[in-house]
Amino acid sequence: EILINGSNIREYPLHVLRRMLGIVLQDVFVFAGTIEENIRYGCPDAPSAAVVEAASLVHANNFISKLPEGYLEPVMERGATLSSGQRQLLAFARALLCKPKLLILDEATAAIDTETEQLIQDAIQRLLTNRTSIIIAHRLSTIKRCVRILVMHHGRLAEQGTHEELLAQQGIYYRLYRLQFGKTGATQNRMLSP
Repeated sequence: EILINGSNIREYPLHVLRRMLGIVLQDVFVFAGTIEENIRYGCPDAPSAAVVEAASLVHANNFISKLPEGYLEPVMERGATLSSGQRQLLAFARALLCKPKLLILDEATAAIDTETEQLIQDAIQRLLTNRTSIIIAHRLSTIKRCVRILVMHHGRLAEQGTHEELLAQQGIYYRLYRLQFGKTGATQNRMLSP
């Protein structure tokens, strides 16, 4: 059961649900236009101040402000002149600008470099605040702070719980965590847990 503002998602008409939905995919759609136009995609009437605020909240303003024309910088089709991390930050700003009630992140951190990962992790936390979110991820650093993690294995629900609960179970999630972070990461995490 998925709730939005305490109501079951099935109670909403489809057209209303679509307006409430924000999605950030692994492969970000960037079209030929300006940075600002790309962030406004989905919310074309948003004022420039709101665009800058959304970009600042997800740290996209850090790189945008260094561009020769800032928010008016032309972008090539598919964002060819931007790094994968910069494209991802634009997608996060775009999602935040539209203020979705339900946010879906589908492998949104899979194609980023390590340098950008920390910025994006912080951006994700800002995006998740006060909204229902579904995060699909293989990169466990993306989901560590989630309220509930569902572990799928061969198309079926295998485990569920918080990050700490799943580590304690020493099942599939635990094995994946150890593969991604090594033994020291799991040990340090246990030592830091309350």
